[in-house]
Amino acid sequence: MKILVTGFDAFGEDSINPAIESVKKLPDNIAGAEIIKLEIPTVWKKSIDKIEEAIIEHNPDVILSIGQAGGRFDITVECVSINIDDFKGPDNEGNHIIERPIYLNGNNAYFSNLPVKSIVKNIQKVNIPASISYSPGTFICNHVFYGVCYLIDKKYKEKKSGFIHIPFLPEQVVNKKKTPSMSLDCIVTGLTAAIEAIVLNDKDIKKSGGTVC
Repeated sequence: MKILVTGFDAFGEDSINPAIESVKKLPDNIAGAEIIKLEIPTVWKKSIDKIEEAIIEHNPDVILSIGQAGGRFDITVECVSINIDDFKGPDNEGNHIIERPIYLNGNNAYFSNLPVKSIVKNIQKVNIPASISYSPGTFICNHVFYGVCYLIDKKYKEKKSGFIHIPFLPEQVVNKKKTPSMSLDCIVTGLTAAIEAIVLNDKDIKKSGGTVC
């Protein structure tokens, strides 16, 4: 099995992004799966294009994208992507897209076809907080999550894809009072456990993972 794992470059005023830093530190082989690592730009359209180039080059079985979610306390495994770009601010090249479909001929939403509940359970097994998320936002993270799902629906039907959000690193919150963070080592351990779950689970477990509000 080949798993393409993508991480975003540094965004905005931050000089570091835990997404690509954690991807770089992943083992090259996890549970027998070859791990292909790819840095992608935090840029509208170009991010998806770079992933498709890697799909064509490496022919991975799974595409797993990692993104930063500043303010979240735990590793969150995204369940569903939505067909809208509605950027709160500009991306790294100044694109500020407001209320625009990502693909005009795409579904309103795409669900991850990875075992998201099994992934959460496996991360928790290594004593790292994790949960399911049903809201990937409307910025470049959702743009990529939806975009890869769209590519699979239209072109690469046998492949699987998903998205995981991770918290800030401690050094990113030095001047951000009461903002949660997680060490890079913990993030890497959690992502390694997530990938193990992807390799070992063809089907997801039946367990409540939702929230009240």
